[in-house]
Amino acid sequence: MKNLGLFCLLLTCIGLGSCKNNQSEKIIEAKEAKELVSEQCYKAVYEKDTLDLKINTFKDGEITGDMVMAIANMPKKVGEIVGEFKGDTLFASYTFIQGTDKEKTFKNPMAFLKRGNELILGNGQIQITLGASHFVKGEPIDFERVKYKFSEVDCVEKQ
Repeated sequence: MKNLGLFCLLLTCIGLGSCKNNQSEKIIEAKEAKELVSEQCYKAVYEKDTLDLKINTFKDGEITGDMVMAIANMPKKVGEIVGEFKGDTLFASYTFIQGTDKEKTFKNPMAFLKRGNELILGNGQIQITLGASHFVKGEPIDFERVKYKFSEVDCVEKQ
């Protein structure tokens, strides 16, 4: 009876191990299948503030990218955005570190309105639910009275 229990336990472990390998292979295949459609770079300057944004657009509609926010009298924010376009508006999540503290990360929702070759960073009411910040549903996002309007620039590779 003990041998039967050990045998079943062994079979279960082997089965779970093979499932895990298949999942890893599927994740790798999915990442390889992602096809980059375009890469665009933008810069916004307002008074002494400079924001640099790089956006990668994939065939499935996913948007990823990097953003650096150098705002006067504040630590530099460096991070990544992930999101998607809904109509002419890019809704993204910006995950970043601030200053030299690499241990603590922050995450904010962002909305960019695309007008021609320009992206406009909107202002909206944000609320926190269960530790996650997001735009308040039903509240408009203002794209008129804003500081940051991004103009398209040539992408420069970091060395």
